[in-house]
Amino acid sequence: MDFNSSKNITFLDSEFRYKLFPAFYSVVFVLGLLANAYVLYVLWHIREAKAMNEIRIYMTNLTVADLLFVCVLPFWIDYYMRRGNWVHSDALCRLSGSFFFINTYCSVLFLAVISINRYWAVTRPLVAASSDCWKRGACISFAVWAVTLAAAAYQLTSVGLQMDKEKEIERCMEGYHTTKYNEKMIVAVTHFLIVGLFILVFLLVVACNVLIARALLSQPISQPRASTGRRPHGTKRRALRMLCAVVGVFIVCFLPHHLVQVPWVIAVLELVEWDDNTRQVLNDAHQVTLLLMGLNCILDPIVYCFATRKFRKYIQSHLNRVRQSKNCSNYTTTTNMSMKTRNQNEMISVFEEPKE
Repeated sequence: MDFNSSKNITFLDSEFRYKLFPAFYSVVFVLGLLANAYVLYVLWHIREAKAMNEIRIYMTNLTVADLLFVCVLPFWIDYYMRRGNWVHSDALCRLSGSFFFINTYCSVLFLAVISINRYWAVTRPLVAASSDCWKRGACISFAVWAVTLAAAAYQLTSVGLQMDKEKEIERCMEGYHTTKYNEKMIVAVTHFLIVGLFILVFLLVVACNVLIARALLSQPISQPRASTGRRPHGTKRRALRMLCAVVGVFIVCFLPHHLVQVPWVIAVLELVEWDDNTRQVLNDAHQVTLLLMGLNCILDPIVYCFATRKFRKYIQSHLNRVRQSKNCSNYTTTTNMSMKTRNQNEMISVFEEPKE
């Protein structure tokens, strides 16, 4: 085999994505933009709550990462509507691809940090309170961004567009089939390393949440409160829901992609001579997992609802205020209409001629 030349391999494509992706990403764009913008609004208004400073910092950074991905979705929608033809600049292609990468791994790392933080709060409360929470949150957030941006630097500095000579279109962040063998090996090793690191982080998240659940479930049942006669079990239930939400985001959004990624890379780069059927199935599965990863910017706000009581209480209070305002508005409108009708009836009775 000539390792210094590339074979003339046809681009491995999945036709269904050109209809599915634009529709799916359009929904994600609208819901993700509204949900994450509202999350920033809530986080800003509860910024004085000292008890949740550290978690608020992580949630704010996670929301920013989600918004970065949401902001470039219109370009990806346009890309798939044009059947995989990128008509914008190479710089914008690199930026759009990098934002997808940054959103994915910032979300993974910040969800992991939130899990570790909750583990400390439940099982090691003295350790969790032993240092300045705000400073710790800021330092950890800086480290997460530094690691993610350093990993994304390769995409930002490398050429993002590859020419598909068969269809005479330019692919964005695709088309590795045209590269030379040595370049393919670099791409493969990079992907394998990312998958390996993700598996380690995922196992850490599962371990933290299992330990938290065990600690919560092993706590003795609290005595009923004298004032209400109820047991204060709501906090435990909410904490367990948050664990399920965090692990659920990993299992739904990130795990399928990373399980498919290794065989997909082997298939796309043709490092192993698999039949066309196998390669096509792997590529189709990979496309579906890309959609699932895009769901995280919608599911992350659900994690916020379970992360802190302050966050939930503010949302409930805000919704109640909106509902009361709407009811007052409806009452005022109804009252005004009743007054107007009554005045009109009085005017009619004044000008009506008396009956004989």
